[in-house]
Amino acid sequence: MKLIMYSVGDKEVPFIKAFADKKGYNIKMVDQPLNDDTVDLANGYDGISIQQTSSLGSEKVYEKLANFGIKQISVRMVGVDMINLDAAKANNLKITNVPVYSPRAIAEMGVAHAMYLLRRIGIFKQRMLEDHDFAWSKDMISNEIYNLTVGIVGLGNIGGATAQIYKALGAKVIAYDPSYNVEYEPFVEYTDFDTVIKNADILSLHTPLLPSTENMIAAPQFKEMKDTAYLINMARGKLVNTADLIAALKNHQIAGAGLDTLADETTYFSKKVSAEDVPEDFKELVHMPNVVITPHTAFLTKTSVRNMVEISLNDAVKIINGGYSKNEIRL
Repeated sequence: MKLIMYSVGDKEVPFIKAFADKKGYNIKMVDQPLNDDTVDLANGYDGISIQQTSSLGSEKVYEKLANFGIKQISVRMVGVDMINLDAAKANNLKITNVPVYSPRAIAEMGVAHAMYLLRRIGIFKQRMLEDHDFAWSKDMISNEIYNLTVGIVGLGNIGGATAQIYKALGAKVIAYDPSYNVEYEPFVEYTDFDTVIKNADILSLHTPLLPSTENMIAAPQFKEMKDTAYLINMARGKLVNTADLIAALKNHQIAGAGLDTLADETTYFSKKVSAEDVPEDFKELVHMPNVVITPHTAFLTKTSVRNMVEISLNDAVKIINGGYSKNEIRL
């Protein structure tokens, strides 16, 4: 069995090598993403695993993979919005993802962002570094989690884990999701989207990026949110209109934002870039003391990385051998 893995980071290498040694597979690791420029590297291999948020490129990528005899693309993450599913279907390519690798990892990062903002850590840091101001001023008094209402949009595995953590901390948790899951009933009160937006002291996003969810948080929603509320986005950058977010922060319509993802992140997140390649919206946001940004690293724990590698490769092998994976995306 010969497999090729695209966008491999050094964090994954030990787990990939361990898997290859255990199974006896020949696995080629490539640090570039799969696209028109790199697709030919897959020639001669039986299967593919990728991890990227950037587009796979033109329809020729899918045509070439089919011509190489490849039957599938295994995605080492939840989202598959980087894939042209119509082109995949047209070329008989099966797509799998890793829907559950460690919901707690992402949930914990979201809570960490919220705590950073809630306790004014960024503002304290700025005052100490820039003004040598160590005063205990009344405007720096913060609240405690158990006094707050946490609103969750998207109550899947990650949203559910987030709800359980906040509930354990004593918060009231309300949630909106088109699907009802009785498993989370002890932790949340289900309600509608508008109610979550208006009542949340911490608004945490955990929904997939779809045409219906793109820019779901924009100027109209910021106007409805409490001016003391914090927005936490651990899902997809394009769920939030970045320009409207910056305006809402500048106009004090919300108190702050914790972001693990941004709409234009594919050009610079997960890599080292030159200063001129960093977008202006990032520069503006990252210098705000009431904003905390991490470069799409909420998933980055040992448990998550190992699970993403192993689940993705096992799914690739199943499909190559003519089997079925429960993680297959319906095309």
